[in-house]
Amino acid sequence: MKDFCAMKLNLLRDSVGLKALIVGFLVLILMIPTVMVMGLVHERKVRRNEVISEISDKWGEHQTISGPILSVPYRQYFRDKEGVQKHSIEYLHFLPNNLSIKGELFPEKRYRSLYETVVYKSEIHMEGDFSFPDLSGLGVKEEDVEFEDAFFSLGVSDTKGISEKLEFTINGAKLKLEPGLICKDVLASGVHARYPLKSTNILKFEIATHINGSEYIHFTPVGKETNVQLKSSWPDPSFSGNYLPAHREISQKGFSASWKVLNLNRNYPQRWRKSEHKISRSSFGVKLFIEADVYQQSMRSVKYGFMFILFTFTAFFFCEILNHRRVHPIQYLLIGLAITIFYTLLLSISEYIDFNSAYWISTSAIVLMITSYAKSVLKSTKMSLTVGTILLILYIYLFILLQLEDKALLLGSIGLFTVLGIAMYVTRNIDWYSLSSQPEDK
Repeated sequence: MKDFCAMKLNLLRDSVGLKALIVGFLVLILMIPTVMVMGLVHERKVRRNEVISEISDKWGEHQTISGPILSVPYRQYFRDKEGVQKHSIEYLHFLPNNLSIKGELFPEKRYRSLYETVVYKSEIHMEGDFSFPDLSGLGVKEEDVEFEDAFFSLGVSDTKGISEKLEFTINGAKLKLEPGLICKDVLASGVHARYPLKSTNILKFEIATHINGSEYIHFTPVGKETNVQLKSSWPDPSFSGNYLPAHREISQKGFSASWKVLNLNRNYPQRWRKSEHKISRSSFGVKLFIEADVYQQSMRSVKYGFMFILFTFTAFFFCEILNHRRVHPIQYLLIGLAITIFYTLLLSISEYIDFNSAYWISTSAIVLMITSYAKSVLKSTKMSLTVGTILLILYIYLFILLQLEDKALLLGSIGLFTVLGIAMYVTRNIDWYSLSSQPEDK
């Protein structure tokens, strides 16, 4: 009976199929620490975003500049429950005929602890003109309109970013700007200036602003024709919003871009009543992009963790078969944990130095560790070097995938196809049924 049990134990120990199942199970088990690493990357990214938010909150957040908009109050009559006629004050809103914006951004990097973000100062000049309000088609009688209480509104999404006094002139006359908005039918935040309308002349305006903000600046195309010209010394712009620039130039010295938007390109008219239309969704502009987002790149690399563990275990499995040297499941587990530690090394080091350097430092450390361990386990310099070479090729392959984000799927598919083809070629002559009867090399 004792000999029978020993024979059964040896059969189970020498069974290639059972070893393959155990290795596959260990791959699944090692997904647990891999998921934990993903959680760590996410946690560090959230912390980074909190720090950026704190800096932006004090300096000035993302800025969207909208306007100017001319608003005119009118009386809207109604009858209450007793039939008594009363009225409420509502507003008509008019957009400029032409709006020209010229701006320059002066970016700065700000640091707190391990984290960095980009903020900017801006100088923006706006000019254009309004026609005297045309009431036709609005369903409002002229005698109900209070032209003497008209006002202009300029939308600034974060008014604490206004660093200097705004200058607003109409037909050469300076207006007194007041904080806040008289009504929020169209804009959510900004400043206003009262301007009694007394004639039917064209109203030409000029606005000079100095606004601080973080990461990006957007403009809203309120003119019947809106032209925006923007330049900066920042070399990595990301153009965003509803419209891309008609012309742009980007170099290591900075960028310049220009937009032209017609009223036909947006989904709201030049005039309306009350809050019939919202304009915020039509904004466009530029984001001052920080190219090296170590958390995004780290997360992308962790997503290949399953593939790395699987390929490394497969390499050890084939070395075990070809070298007739058994590798214990505990040894597979230690190798898998070493691969998982690569991602924590990469994350922690990349927070101090650039991502590419951190990647190769982490790769060198893990490849040397696993290659040295493989030599002790497999008792073969040739096999250990084979394992180390396979690992190095995998890490080089992953590095290329991280650089070619748009073509990662294509390159990944080709890589998997190639690896499978090589595995099939190398094992084409192995007699799997006879492996269990082969003695272990001493």
